[in-house]
Amino acid sequence: MENDIKRIKELVKILNNASKAYYQQDKEVMSDKEYDALYDELTALENKTGIILSDSPTQKVGYTVLSNLTKVEHPSPMLSLDKTKETSRLEEFLGEQQGLLSYKMDGLTVVLTYRDGELKQALTRGNGIIGEDITHNALTFKNIPLKLDFKGELVLRGEAVISFEDFEKINSRLDPEDEYKNPRNLCSGTVRQLNSEICAQRSVCFVAFSLVSAEGTEFAKKSEGMDWLDKKGFQTVERKFVDAKNVEKTVREFEANIPNNPFATDGLVLTYDDVGYSRSLGTTAKFPRDSIAFKWADETAETTLRQIEWSASRTGLINPIAVFDPVELEGTTVERASLHNVSIVENLELGLGDKITVYKANMIIPQVAENLTKSNRAEIPEVCPVCGGKTEIVSIRDGKALKCINPDCAAKKLMGFVHFVSRDAMNIEGLSESTLEKFINADTLTDYADIYALSKHKQTLVNLEGFGEKSFENLMNAIEKSRNIGLPNFIYALGIENVGLSNAKLLCKFYDHDIDKIMSAKAEELVGIDGFGEIIAKSVENFFNNEKNTALVEKIRKELTFDTPKAAVGEQPLKDKIFVITGDVHHFKNRKELQAKIEELGGKATGSVSSKTNYLINNDVTSNSSKNKKAKELGIPIISEEDFLELIGE
Repeated sequence: MENDIKRIKELVKILNNASKAYYQQDKEVMSDKEYDALYDELTALENKTGIILSDSPTQKVGYTVLSNLTKVEHPSPMLSLDKTKETSRLEEFLGEQQGLLSYKMDGLTVVLTYRDGELKQALTRGNGIIGEDITHNALTFKNIPLKLDFKGELVLRGEAVISFEDFEKINSRLDPEDEYKNPRNLCSGTVRQLNSEICAQRSVCFVAFSLVSAEGTEFAKKSEGMDWLDKKGFQTVERKFVDAKNVEKTVREFEANIPNNPFATDGLVLTYDDVGYSRSLGTTAKFPRDSIAFKWADETAETTLRQIEWSASRTGLINPIAVFDPVELEGTTVERASLHNVSIVENLELGLGDKITVYKANMIIPQVAENLTKSNRAEIPEVCPVCGGKTEIVSIRDGKALKCINPDCAAKKLMGFVHFVSRDAMNIEGLSESTLEKFINADTLTDYADIYALSKHKQTLVNLEGFGEKSFENLMNAIEKSRNIGLPNFIYALGIENVGLSNAKLLCKFYDHDIDKIMSAKAEELVGIDGFGEIIAKSVENFFNNEKNTALVEKIRKELTFDTPKAAVGEQPLKDKIFVITGDVHHFKNRKELQAKIEELGGKATGSVSSKTNYLINNDVTSNSSKNKKAKELGIPIISEEDFLELIGE
C-alpha cells in the first residue's frame, strides 16, 4: 500500500506538470499517448487503494463562493493545552509513561470529518466550542486525500499551514499595505475566505496531529493511529518517542532542527502515547490532562527607549524603528528593533525614555515585548523625514501605517535606486545606499538609465568624500558586467508594484523572454499566468501603460543585452528535480547563484529535505548535519558541487 501511495503522488505531480506546460506555457513535455497511459495508471491506483488526492488530475473540484461561513458546534469541546517553559515539568509530566513529542504547528487548527472515504466537513477550532465550516476551502488544500479506502466515520485534527517559501511568494504579489505579517496570519485569512478559488491559489497544506476516531477501528497507542494516518495518505506532524530520561535531550534536538522546518512552529506538544491511560485522566475545566505544550523561553532584557526613527521606503510607507540602550540577547548586542507600523507604536503606548523589555522572536528577530512605563508621548510625524512633504495615516492589513503622499519624495527615489542595483535585480556592486545618495545629490543620477552614463562624471565622482579612483574603476567594471542580465532580473529591478523576482520569472517564461510582448500585455491575458491574479496583472499592465515608465525602459534597454536562459529555449536537464542546498559553496559565488543555476535548467531549490527532494547538495557529504541525516533516512542522494556540475554536463 505504501508503494502505491508513493506512486500516486508521483503520478499526480508528473501529470499536473505536463498539463501546466501544455495549457499555460504552450509546451509539450510528453505525447498524448504517454499522458493517457500515466493517467490510466493513476486511475487504476486510485480505484485499487480508494485514495484520491485533492490535486489529482482525475478530480475537477469546482470553486465555491459563500456569502458567509456557517457556525457549527463541535461534538466535544476543543480545549487548549496547559503550557510550560521548563523541561523539568515535562519530565515530571511523563513520570513512568512513554510519550510522543512533536512540533506545535503555528497555523489554524482544523477538524476533518470523512464518511465512507469522502471528505464531508472541515471545521476551524473557533473558540473551542463553536467553529466555522470551511469545507469548501479544505477541498482545495494541496495535500489531503479527498477520498480514501475507509468505511464509516473518520475524524482527525491537524493544522492548516502555509510554508515559508509560499508565504514569501504570496507576499511578493501584494501591495505593501496588504502584506501579511507572518505565515500564520496569511493562513488564517486564507482558510476563512468565502471564495475557495483564493484558497486554492495559496498552497495551503494540512498537517495532521491527532486521530480523534476511526469508526470500527481502535488503537492502543496514539503513535499507531498516526502511523495509520500516514498509510492513508495524510501528512502527519514530525514526532519522536520520549520518556523522562531523554525528553530534555529530544527537546534540544527539535530546537536545533527549527531552521530546517518548511512550516512555522511555536513550540512542542507532549502527549501520553497510551490511549487508555490518556482517557482515564479526563480533563480539567480548561485543559486535557493527557497533553502539555512546551514553549521555548525567550531571553528578554530591560532597557530604555531613546529614539523612534521613521524610515521611508520606496513605496512611500514610513516605518518606525525603536532605538534603545544596547543589551545582550541570544549572544549578540541589540540596540534596534522594528516597530512595524503606527498601530504597534500606539498599542505599546511608547514615549522616549520609557523602560521597555526586548527579545528576539524565534531567537532571531529583535522585538519590543512590553512597555513598562507607558508614557504614550510618542509623536507620529506629520511630515516626511526625508522630503518634508505631508504624511497621512493609511489602513494596512495589520492596522494603521504612516505614508508620505509626495510622489517626488527623495526617499522613494533613493530606495528605488537601491532596489534597482540590488543583488536579485541588476546586481551592481559598489552602489550602496550612501553612495547612491551622494551621486543623486551631486546631480549625476536622475533616473536608472543615468547609471550607464556615470563614466561621463568621473571628475565629479572621484572628488566625492569616500569615493576615489579605485572605487570609480571598480564601479565601472560592475556596471559593465550588469549590461548582460537576465530579463527577469531587469523586470524585477524596475520595481513594478506586486512583482517580485519569482513573479518576474513566471512573466518572462510565459512570454518566451520577449520584453516587447511583456510591455504590450493586457491584464486579461496576464491572469492566465500561473500564480497571477487580477491585482498583479493590473500592476503589470498599468506600469507599461505609463508613458514615463515605457520611455525609461526604452532608454535603459539600449544599454543592455538580455541573457536568455537555456530553460527558455527548451534545454531543461533538471526539469521537475527538487534540490536542497546546505553548507559552503566553492564553485559558485554563493547559494543564490547555485539556486539560480538550478532554476535556469528547469529545477527547483527548496529550504528543507523531504520525501519530494531529489538531491541534497553539500560539499561535506559525510557531515552529520540534520539535513544530511534526513537525506540518508529518506534515501536521497547527497552530492557535492562537482557531482552537480557533472550532472548538468559542465
